[in-house]
Parts: sequence; structure tokens; C-alpha cells
Amino acid sequence: MIDIPSPAIAIVGRHNSGKTTLIEQLIAELVDRGYDVGSIKHHSHAGFDIDYPGKDSYRHRAAGASETVIAAPGQVARIKTIEGEEECGDLVRSMPGHDIVVVEGYRKSGLPTIEVMRAGNAADAHTAEVFLRGAREGVPLGADHVQMGRGDGAATARAGAPAPSSPTSSPAPAAAPFAADEREKMPAASTVAVVTDIPAAREAAALYGIPALGLEDTAALADFLAEHYVRPRVTVVIQAGGESRRMGRSKATVPFVGRPLICRLVERLSPVADELIITTNEAPNLAFLHEMYPDLSIRLVPDAYNERGALPGMYTALSAAQNPYVAVVACDMVFASARLVVAEALAMHESGADVVAPHNKHGFEPLHAMYRRETCMPAVRRRADRGEKRVQSFFDDPELSVLPYTQDKVLAVEPRGGCFINANTPEELARIEDSYLGE
Repeated sequence: MIDIPSPAIAIVGRHNSGKTTLIEQLIAELVDRGYDVGSIKHHSHAGFDIDYPGKDSYRHRAAGASETVIAAPGQVARIKTIEGEEECGDLVRSMPGHDIVVVEGYRKSGLPTIEVMRAGNAADAHTAEVFLRGAREGVPLGADHVQMGRGDGAATARAGAPAPSSPTSSPAPAAAPFAADEREKMPAASTVAVVTDIPAAREAAALYGIPALGLEDTAALADFLAEHYVRPRVTVVIQAGGESRRMGRSKATVPFVGRPLICRLVERLSPVADELIITTNEAPNLAFLHEMYPDLSIRLVPDAYNERGALPGMYTALSAAQNPYVAVVACDMVFASARLVVAEALAMHESGADVVAPHNKHGFEPLHAMYRRETCMPAVRRRADRGEKRVQSFFDDPELSVLPYTQDKVLAVEPRGGCFINANTPEELARIEDSYLGE
């Protein structure tokens, strides 16, 4: 199992805001859409009970066990005694491989945060009023509303200016029952959306330029997460081509550590592929992959162009893919990295770039890069139709946004490097094999 970091979102509110009900509905909606969802529940108070799958776990803990793993067919839970409080980021990192992790609570998680406010909850109603006052006066998200209530004023919070003289220009002092909420539980700079049925909260969100969704509109919330935070769907394309003159045979079938080289690429990259495609003009010779990996639904796709070349091969990859993000990897990249594929996909998701490609002093590495199918496919087609062969020409397209994924970023993902090492001759492959076996 490859430890692929999971994207995460926090959903916060005050006591009785309805967070748990909302999260239950949201998780069900995301799972119905085919996503793998992890979740974290944060208790602000010390001590809590876990009563599933049975009471034996209580007895283990009562007897003094510092860590108890509860295992049942298809499920496992872990309870561990620690000092202090676990950082939310550490917990998310301990839950790799999910399309998203939904965190309930953890207001200071450092994650993008969705704020829940319910009209039937007095604390939420008060928070919405303070939220709106701050928005109308241009107070930034995350301002100290308690200080403002003591007379410092909105202008001070905005730009360090003197407090306005008008007594109505700064929020009123916190009502005693809600002082802790104003101090600790206001929408902050990390707030990316508000889920509410309170008009004041909706108006404030509009003024701050963040979306406001209804408490009952779970589908819209799931749409928002899918667009901005859920791990994007990725097609991984392994370009196998056909016979290599220098290899004297297909690179895909040349032996590496006793098996066809293509098997190594399939096993390294399939854990992060929502769809796995191998482009090849010798599909019958690779049909054995269906028997070796019956659960992967590997598609063997012939070349779209009759002539060989990296750019026509890129068009084949993009046109065959069914997902919006397409990772293209050469079949002779012995140390191709699933982690790098995910990192590139997340960088594309965050930046909006059309291409995310590793880059060093030698230029771009097009055959371990991520491509946005919708924008890249027509650009590649135009060049391929003109008879161009080199992928590098495609990177100069003025209509495309290309994000260089620097060597430092690559090494942060794969500290040992080597992702782009490829074998063009039997001698090179033998050296790589010797190095691999000597590790």
C-alpha cells in the first residue's frame, strides 16, 4: 500500500450547530458518488468513549493498556493514550489514500474550514450578527472581535487606524453567554464556505466573497468539495508504444528482475489510477496483463496516428482518457512515482494550470507530467496534424498555462529521486537492475 496524502477539509461550528448530522449526510453523499472518505472527530473535552464493536475494549483500557486496537472483520479502530493533544495535520497524514478526509471540529486545524450556523441555535444566531457587523465594516476574517467589543473598533482591526468616534461603528461588547464563542469560535481566515439558514450569515458570506450553502443542501456542499477539495480523478497512461530498435524488442516486454518491465510500471502506478491505460501498437503481446491483473481493468489502446513520435503518442493518451486529469508516463521509467503523480494532480487542482511538469536545468520532463485533458488535447492535435513530433513544442503554446514542478518539489515528494531514470538500451537496463537489486 502506497501512503498517498489525503486532502482534508474541516467542518466547524458551536455546540448544537448540527455539524454531526450535516457531516453524516455529506459523507453518505460523497460515498454515493464513488469517493473514498475518511473522517476525524475532534473532542474539545478530555476523555471520550468508543463503544464499538464491544465492551472488551473498555476492559483493556481500564486494565492499563496504553494503546488498544479493536479489530473485527472489515473494520479496525485504535485507541491510544498520548500526552497533550494530537495535531490535526498529523492525524490526516496518518490516514493516507482517501479521496478526502472530513474533519469534525478542530477549529485550529490549519485546514480549509467550513463554518456551520443554525438559526435554532442561540450561539449561532449571535455569531451570525457579529459576523455580519464585521463584514459590513470591512473587518478581515479572523479579527479579534472581543478586542473590538472593548472599544478598539473596526478600523483598528482593518488597518491599524485609530478607532472611529461613532459608537455604532464597532461591534457591541460580547454578550456574556457568548463571550467564549466570540473569542474562540468565529469564522476565521481559513473559512472557505458557510453552511447556514441564517440570513445575516448569508449576507456576511456574500460580503466576504465566500459561498453560503443551505443546511439541507447536501448535494451542493458535496459539489463544492468535489470541485475544490476532493482528490481529482486521474487517468494514468503508460506509453508502451511498440518495438524499440535499440532494445531489439518492445520495452514493455523486456525482462526486469525476472518479469516484463511493464509489470513493474503497472504495480507502481495502479494504486493512484482511477483509470489505467497502456498505449501500444502490440496489444496482443500485452494481453497477458489482463490475466495478471484482473481487478485493474487495464485498457490497451492502439496509437491514434500511424506515425511514431512523442507528440502523436501524447494525443493517443489524452484522447483515450476518460478523466479530466491525465498522467502520462513512459514504460521504461523504472522508478516512476505514484506519489509524484498525486502531487502533480493536487498542484494542478490548486493552481488551475493546464500542465504540471517536472522541470530542472535541462528543461521539462513531459513523460512524467500531468495534463488537463480538455485544454491540452486540442493543442496537441493541432501540432500533431502539422507533423510535429516533439512534445517540447507543445509546452510553448501561448494558450496553455504550464506550471513547472521544480526539482526541490520533486525531491520533497520522492527524497531519493530517480523518478525520471529510463532505460534505452539493454546495457542501461542491466545497470539499473543491478543497482535496484543492490539496494
